[in-house]
Amino acid sequence: MTDMGAFREAVTAWAAGGPGDGVRELAARLPVRTVVLLEGPSDVAAVGALAARRGRDLAAEGVCVLAMGGAMSVARYARLLGPPGLGLRLTGLCDEAERPFYARGFERADAAREEFFVCAADLEDELIRALGVARVEELVTAEGDLRALRTFARQPAQRDHTAHQRMRRFLGTKKGRKIHYGRVLVEALAPDRVPAPLDGLLARL
Repeated sequence: MTDMGAFREAVTAWAAGGPGDGVRELAARLPVRTVVLLEGPSDVAAVGALAARRGRDLAAEGVCVLAMGGAMSVARYARLLGPPGLGLRLTGLCDEAERPFYARGFERADAAREEFFVCAADLEDELIRALGVARVEELVTAEGDLRALRTFARQPAQRDHTAHQRMRRFLGTKKGRKIHYGRVLVEALAPDRVPAPLDGLLARL
């Protein structure tokens, strides 16, 4: 839905210090009822892929899935979009290390009762554990990245890491790779193997 894309862009500009009038108009016209606050675009790709697999059009349902550019921005976005601002329902997905940012951000925006979901380490870690390293390597091969993976795995800095740790690190070694595999890994999941934080988030929407 193009209008939801316009809403996301307007919110991002608003959070950066721009005017909020256009955001309010778009929110009312669409209408937007829920905003999913995510750290980055790879999380957006994964959430979108799972929603599509389940036959859901989140934009049509009034759900805005928003990448903030890092968890430290959550307080600002929650203040603008939650009870003190537009009064929208908030939820989100974050890494374990970023839980305090989300907890404080939601609390300061009087949205402490809203629920966000936390990955054990990060979403890539959750997806690799759900699929297994061997299956992820099959997917990497199918996507034409096996040579790059093997080159990465031979680096001295990776020798003391487990295959799981190497795979997780590999997904973040090239710009755009985490975004790409956020979709690829989710699409490969069996229905009963969706990581609990991601599954809980979709059930919440």
